[in-house]
Amino acid sequence: MTAGRARGTGRGLVHRIYHHSAARYLFIGGLSFLVDFGILALLHSVFGVPVWLATAIAFLASFAFNYSLQRAFSFSSGASHGRTLAKYVALLAFNTVATVLIVAALDASVLGWGGGKVASTLATTVWNYFAYRYWVFADATEQGEQGDAHVVLGQVVDDPAHTSARKDEI
Repeated sequence: MTAGRARGTGRGLVHRIYHHSAARYLFIGGLSFLVDFGILALLHSVFGVPVWLATAIAFLASFAFNYSLQRAFSFSSGASHGRTLAKYVALLAFNTVATVLIVAALDASVLGWGGGKVASTLATTVWNYFAYRYWVFADATEQGEQGDAHVVLGQVVDDPAHTSARKDEI
């Protein structure tokens, strides 16, 4: 195998990984953790902000960071922000309850709360990928939902471009 061919194969692998939503999802998730942890450390350790307040600020900052980049970069969603944000917040609420239940359940075991936190993080990471891909950031057409439809002369037109083209028929 030639050096050029080996490099081309490596580039192909990097290209395939980069273009897979799961790899981008994990990458953005890792960056979101660093944003959360970094802001928490900066606010609490450097600026002396109480840990509860620093935690809340860091979490909200990472929430906005993660939502924005997962939507745009990981899943390239064209769905409306209102719809995706509402679903994202609903999933966040579900994840919060699930995390509390998993950590509490495993706290009484040999794994303790730390093992519970690891288990809940692994579980939410797996199901969030599928929830993001097929529900939160899925375009309405991928979900079988009706998008914003327009009525022209008693007909439902799904493409706004057709609406302007038919205005002269009204």
